[in-house]
Amino acid sequence: MKGIRKISIALAAMIAVLGIVMTVGAVKAQAAAPEKSVALEEAQPAAAEAAATEDAAAAGAVSGKAMGAAIAIGLAALGGTIGMGMAIAKSNEGVARQPEASGKIQTQLMLGLVFIETAIIYALIVAILIVFVM
Repeated sequence: MKGIRKISIALAAMIAVLGIVMTVGAVKAQAAAPEKSVALEEAQPAAAEAAATEDAAAAGAVSGKAMGAAIAIGLAALGGTIGMGMAIAKSNEGVARQPEASGKIQTQLMLGLVFIETAIIYALIVAILIVFVM
């Protein structure tokens, strides 16, 4: 059971790092947008204003997507780890009460953990789609 707990904690940490990386990337993209508009302002003032507005809108959209994806995957990971922790705790209590039923309890526990993990993976896929497709 300790191995499952370590795996779920490691997976939650990896998902959190992914959310942070997406957020940092969006912030860097937003910070780079004014540099483009400054270079364009020197060349053509009217075209520079239009390009700056488009760049700001694009950076805002990218930032919003990254924040939405980070929040979505963070909440999914948080909910999944809480659910996994509760399931493991209850299965340990069940095995402590009836050691002869440990095989059946372990089988049901693994099946439940797989379903919880699948929901988290679906959230990760949705977050990736939000960032790269939409």
